[in-house]
Amino acid sequence: MEQEHYDIKTPEYISLRFELAGLGSRSTAFIIDSAITIIANLLLILFLFFGLESSFIGGAFSEPSGLLIGLVIIAIFLINMGYYIILEYFWGGRTIGKRILHLRTIQDNGHRITLLSSIIRNFLRLVDSLPSGYLVGILLIFFHQRHKRLGDIAAGTIVVHEHRATKKEKKLDNEIRKRGLVKEQLVISSHSLKQFDQKDWHLLQTYCNRIIDLPTEKRVEINKQIGDILLPKLEIDNTSLTTREIENNLFILFLHLREEWDLQPA
Repeated sequence: MEQEHYDIKTPEYISLRFELAGLGSRSTAFIIDSAITIIANLLLILFLFFGLESSFIGGAFSEPSGLLIGLVIIAIFLINMGYYIILEYFWGGRTIGKRILHLRTIQDNGHRITLLSSIIRNFLRLVDSLPSGYLVGILLIFFHQRHKRLGDIAAGTIVVHEHRATKKEKKLDNEIRKRGLVKEQLVISSHSLKQFDQKDWHLLQTYCNRIIDLPTEKRVEINKQIGDILLPKLEIDNTSLTTREIENNLFILFLHLREEWDLQPA
């Protein structure tokens, strides 16, 4: 079966192609996410049950239990909304279900989903779920050219299949893991991240995928060249760093930028 794609031309004149997620994969991810929220809701209901039981035993049923019911209703709403909004924003458009299915929600322009867009698309789940069984959302995803439900249309988002790691990228991930490098070792503000564009990402991606296969002499030269281009944007002075330290900083920068830019399908 031929995959449906969505093409974007960035301001840097770079062409991006995304593989759109259809009804089947999106439904499966939604079922997984729903199962998680249902379990969380059941735990809250059990909490309510035992809270009511305590109220009966204590002989003070009306006021404490009424407050408890109100708090649990609010908590259930926050769980069902917050689960999607918080995970999508902090996981770069992924929920647990989407991560398992290798799906991701992004903006129509190919950028990472914004907090506002996540709030809009998830609050409109209430409309997409009408009249029951997400009928409105299912019909829209099925018939819409880009498989959008109402929330996606209003928020300007699309759901795509994630880029699958190539053999080279898996080798790079293993190298980063072996060095014990994590994003938290280099704190980068959102303002600093915005200084890196698509060309910077492609330069860094190419560098990271090739540098570990180069001989030591060549690595010293390449590390300095790429470090001089990218690291000053983070106000990092390369002159006081060893080749290994420059390399590690670039690898950590790669981990940060991958969340923003690594969206193209395999």
